[in-house]
Amino acid sequence: MTNYPPQSPYQTGLAGTCPRCGEGALFKGFLGLQPRCPNCGLDYAKADAGDGPAVFVIFIVGFLGVVAALVLRYGMNASIAVAFLGSSAFSIALILGMLRPMKGVLIGLQYREKAAEGALDGGTDDWTA
Repeated sequence: MTNYPPQSPYQTGLAGTCPRCGEGALFKGFLGLQPRCPNCGLDYAKADAGDGPAVFVIFIVGFLGVVAALVLRYGMNASIAVAFLGSSAFSIALILGMLRPMKGVLIGLQYREKAAEGALDGGTDDWTA
């Protein structure tokens, strides 16, 4: 088995690369994961970010979207419709731009911390197998 130097979960997540080798692609499509790393063969079956990325993105973008609407409405004297459309477009663009990197970072953190589903039998099933 090859030893891989530790990778930053933030760098690999933002780049969408394998959390073990930092070179292979993590994603297939926009948010779907590859079955395994094409470079080192790491099985991504244990990778499950769940709803975590969406929750973080909703909290961040929700705050920024409201700020954008307020700036448009009261800072630039835009109509309510323009403020709504402008903040909606801003929020949608930000959501689409943040979901994939956030999912990659959370998967990278799961790999680094060897996170796995809880088990009562003390199983040895982990990321490095």
